[in-house]
Amino acid sequence: MEIKSFRDLVVWQKAMNFVVEIYRATGSFPGDERFGLTSQLRKSAVSVPSNIAEGHGRESTREFLNFLSIAYGSLNEAQTQIMIAEQLGFLPSEKAALLLELAGEVAKLTNGLCRSLKARLG
Repeated sequence: MEIKSFRDLVVWQKAMNFVVEIYRATGSFPGDERFGLTSQLRKSAVSVPSNIAEGHGRESTREFLNFLSIAYGSLNEAQTQIMIAEQLGFLPSEKAALLLELAGEVAKLTNGLCRSLKARLG
């Protein structure tokens, strides 16, 4: 399949699913966390597909790789925040494990895409 749009990228699609699950999970966080961990976790999650999409729209493969690197960093940030939320009792262990599993899938796909793009560069 030819990739014409960022929406065709499986990594972007999985990252979007991750965001939806993060929003669902953080909906039950304490109200006093609205501007704290809830906001931080949502922002880091949203950053992942956003940077994938932005990078795909850039002029060069090197730029795309840079944005994929940013997306990967945001994904690591989100994973850390998921673990914090679990330790604080905001997320049940099963939900945290599911979110971390989804993040792991996105990470593997991001790494694979990076390897593929780097191979093109030589």
